[in-house]
Amino acid sequence: MSFWAYLSHRHQQLLTDAFQHASAVFQCMVIATVLGITIGVLTYRSGWAGNLAVTSTATILTVPSLALIGLLIPLVGLGVAPTVIALTLYGLLPIVRNSIVGLRGVDPALVDAATGIGMSRTARLLKVELPLAWPPILTGIRVSTQMLMGIAAIAAYASGPGLGNEIFRGIASLGSANAINQVLAGTLGIVVLALLFDAAYVLLGRLTIPRGIRV
Repeated sequence: MSFWAYLSHRHQQLLTDAFQHASAVFQCMVIATVLGITIGVLTYRSGWAGNLAVTSTATILTVPSLALIGLLIPLVGLGVAPTVIALTLYGLLPIVRNSIVGLRGVDPALVDAATGIGMSRTARLLKVELPLAWPPILTGIRVSTQMLMGIAAIAAYASGPGLGNEIFRGIASLGSANAINQVLAGTLGIVVLALLFDAAYVLLGRLTIPRGIRV
């Protein structure tokens, strides 16, 4: 069976797997973004705390994804739970690092001016510092998303959702008629999803970043 014939024959299952893959990555990115920005806000004012946050999240990223999911299975079982935990942890580093860098890069004169007109610390953070730090934060989110798209395929090892199931089935049946088609369909599906997510982030940046800051 040719690759295009395989896609035509399996398109319904492939679309379901693609939706589950995109949904898992999106939900984990929402959690990782909230956690990452929160960690950045809590640590960027302190040199040692910021370095500890970046080092800790970087250490998580050095753990092989297959090993991390394998360690999580005895704790939380198979399926969605180990997938969500692993992807969330892997998504933290770029967001935490870029949040700290972005917040530290805000011009102190602007913060002083906001203080001078009576803004509270919370108001300065929400209305001045975070908006100005948003471009590097968004870049961190984009990088995390691209990483998680590939890592999410490993979730099939723990019976997780997504296109990784197609890849694992193909690898498990190498030598059969459709093995290569399965691996290729899963891989190309992940690439297409990554490109669609990145295009969405580009659009989000154009809508949320003022032109003066972009320039």
